[in-house]
Parts: sequence; C-alpha cells; structure tokens
Amino acid sequence: MDLKITPPAPPKKDYRIGILGSGFIVNDCHLPSYRKAGFNPVAIASRTRAAAEKVAAKHGIAKVYDSYDALLDDPTIEVLDIAVPPQGQLALIEAACQRGTVKGILAQKPLGVDYREAVRAVEACERAGIVLAVNQNMRYDQSVRAAKTLLDDGKLGAPVFATIDMRGIPHLMPWQEELGWVTLRIMSIHHIDCLRYWFGDPARIYCSTRPDPRTHFAHTDGVCTYIFEYDNGLRCVVIDDVWTGPAREGCPADLAIRWRIEGTSGLAQGDIGWVKNPYTTPSSIRYALTGDAGFSEPKWSESWFPDAFAGTMGQLLTALATGQTPAISGRDNLKTMALVEAAYLSAQEHRAVSLDEIHHTS
Repeated sequence: MDLKITPPAPPKKDYRIGILGSGFIVNDCHLPSYRKAGFNPVAIASRTRAAAEKVAAKHGIAKVYDSYDALLDDPTIEVLDIAVPPQGQLALIEAACQRGTVKGILAQKPLGVDYREAVRAVEACERAGIVLAVNQNMRYDQSVRAAKTLLDDGKLGAPVFATIDMRGIPHLMPWQEELGWVTLRIMSIHHIDCLRYWFGDPARIYCSTRPDPRTHFAHTDGVCTYIFEYDNGLRCVVIDDVWTGPAREGCPADLAIRWRIEGTSGLAQGDIGWVKNPYTTPSSIRYALTGDAGFSEPKWSESWFPDAFAGTMGQLLTALATGQTPAISGRDNLKTMALVEAAYLSAQEHRAVSLDEIHHTS
C-alpha cells in the first residue's frame, strides 16, 4: 500500500531563495533538505556576517549579505525563508511586504509571539500579494503522513480516540527565557497542528500545565496535558512531558514520542524518530485493520529531521508555481495559533476553551 510519505515535488524548483537566519534549523535541517530536493538557495543573511558566511561556505550559497535589510533590498530574491526567533519574525515579514518584491515567504512556527501578531503577519502578506506559508514541519514527518493516508482512505474507519505521548527533552534556545516559553509554543504547537492535519479543528480544548523542574527561568507551560473535543465524539489526548523524570540528573532515560489512532475499522501506532539518537532516525508506523492477521510495519530511510523541511518549502514553491493555496498557509495556521492561545487560557482559567473564543476576542 502506498502510504504517500513523500509529497509530490514542486513543478518549479529554481525559485531564488533568500535565507534569513543561520542557526541550527537552517544549517542542519533547511539547507541539507533543500539541496537534496534540488531547490535553489542563493543568498543568506544573519545577525552577523561571520555567522552567515560560515553557513554559506558549508552549503554552497553564493551571496552573503551584511544584514537582513540588505538581503531584503535584493529584488532578485523570489522566496524568503525566515528562520529567526519568534520575536523578530513579524518585523521581517512586514519589511518584506513593504518592499513587495518577493513572491512568497516561508515563516517559522510560531507565526508570532501570540495570535494577534500572527494575524498581523497574515494580513500584511495578503495586502502585499505575497504568498505566506508556515514551517509546521511535523506534517511532513513520514509516519504522520502515513497516518493521514490511512485516515483519508478510510482504512481506519471513523476515528474514535487518538493520543500523542511525548517524553522528550528539547534543547532550550536562549530566546525562550526572554519570552518565558518552554513547551506550548515550542513543542505542543507541533502536536496541535498535527491533530488538526489528521482530524480537522476541534470544538474546544482543555489544557492543564505545570512548570518543568529542570527549567529555572519563570514559565507556566512546562509539562502540558490537553484534550481536544470534537462534536462528532472524537477525543484526542496529548501529554507533552519535557521533564520525563530526572533523565538529566542521573536517572536512566526513557525518551520517546509515540502516537496512536484508534478507529472503528483499525488501529495505527507511530514512534517519532526526532527524539532518538541520532536525530536523523526514521520515524515508524505499525497498523492493523479489521480482518488482518497481524500488524503491517512498513519501513523507509527518510526522517523528520532533515527530510521534512523539503516538504514545507516544497508546498510553498508548489503554491507559487500553480497559483493554489499552500498546504500550510498563513491563514490556515491562524487556527493552530488560536488553539495554542486557547491552551494558555484554558490552563489559566481551568476550563475548556473553544476556538471561536480566540477568533472573536483577539
């Protein structure tokens, strides 16, 4: 069975891509994936020229700019790949929209520091006629796409219950302390968007959080548990546990990200490779349908990091070439951002929060 783990290649790959940022996500994920896919990154800028030069030399990027503004001023750049901390992203999107020379922008998740910033980014691009897509790259994890195929083809029947259980310790970035974020806008946003990709938008979310004992700066969103409620009866439960027990303090670790979908006609289970060592470990899936003698367990060599990143850039390039809406458009991503906001509000007020509450009050 073709589980469609690899998205179709864009009909046009040679759009001139300018990259803003030079951190791990660019150096180890975006650029290796783009080169493998045959995309065309031609320029890069970072906070310092030295950092941009180092990445450019490693990945064969011809042009290095002294500043973000200098790259934005280049009218030959057709696509912007923005990979900067969240608090710096909106200003760059708005600056690109003011110039109005690029055709498309791939923005990082989260699309802003909050829902209102995300709305500003989407509306600025719409006014400028620039296609905005968001790098919600878990949608391009191979096991996640395989599950989507099973769901879309009706193999699992009607979804009844689904879970995502993350026991992992992400690498904290310096800007997270400045923003006071640990989990909801960093890791949970992946899982929230994944559930939307699989099942659509829930009627409401209930979220409960507590601080992570390992993270010493002030925060509320350490260990997070949340429930998606759907009007058709489907329930999704997620545990995002960045503590995982004292795995960094001398206790043997048991780290994994596992998902499970139970339907009226089948069961699918996945294990995400990102949390494993090395980080390029492929994810996996096993599934069984009513009447099967056992589980099917297909294998592949691709992995979420870095191969998924050709998918997120590819969906933008496809949109530019065809005139269609990106698979992960900025406008659609507002619903993911709204659910993250709803999770914070739910945890604060100890109640379920609907998606509409965020749309109507923000």
